Amino acid sequence: MPNITQLKNELQKLANPKTKVILERFFKTCKGEYGEGDIFLGIKVGPQRQLAKKYKDLRLVDVIKLLHSEYHEARMAALFILIFQFVKVDEQARKKIFNSYLINTRYINNWDLVDLSAPNIVGVYLLDKPRQVLYKLAKSKNLWERRIAIMATFSFIRDHQYSDSLKIAKILLHDEHDLIHKAVGWMLREVGKRDIETEEKFLQKYYKKMPRTMLRYAIERFPEKKRKYYSAKK
Repeated sequence: MPNITQLKNELQKLANPKTKVILERFFKTCKGEYGEGDIFLGIKVGPQRQLAKKYKDLRLVDVIKLLHSEYHEARMAALFILIFQFVKVDEQARKKIFNSYLINTRYINNWDLVDLSAPNIVGVYLLDKPRQVLYKLAKSKNLWERRIAIMATFSFIRDHQYSDSLKIAKILLHDEHDLIHKAVGWMLREVGKRDIETEEKFLQKYYKKMPRTMLRYAIERFPEKKRKYYSAKK
């Protein structure tokens, strides 16, 4: 039976002090930055994923304990395990994972953790269900819950469902944080990759109100002439 202590020991063995310094700088862990206080072991994503696959049958209660770790990579491994489990279990077990995720959003506290897990757990679970919870998250005071809200809609976009992405983008239009600007712009761009008319209809209505970063991400794949049009009008 997979053992959480063994998993933690293996994470410690993979730790690399030089990589730790690079990651803590990259994920903005200094005082006043968005990742303030986050602690890294110094492990790249590939080895984390492989280790999570090895422990994919870890009991849910232990996965959640791992998600509570002070170490970023342990939380990442926990989210990988949840995703591996989510795709294999029945609807009742999926609901349990989904609920456990929402109860523990305070530990999903950096953009890479959100971007990995929100589409693959929250978004997939809600594909055929009511989505009011996303609107609640979109209005949260917590940066990462707001990012979960928009990133979860990536699963809907892949399924050619765009309405919730656009509605949540509108809610987040005047968000104060650059990480939300980037995420919203990214999701608008993903809508446009599948349905350019839908994206442009949204842009024509709201692009003058968008933060520049959000607009830049949203129009990144447009032809140069069209990018210049939106940028100049902005």
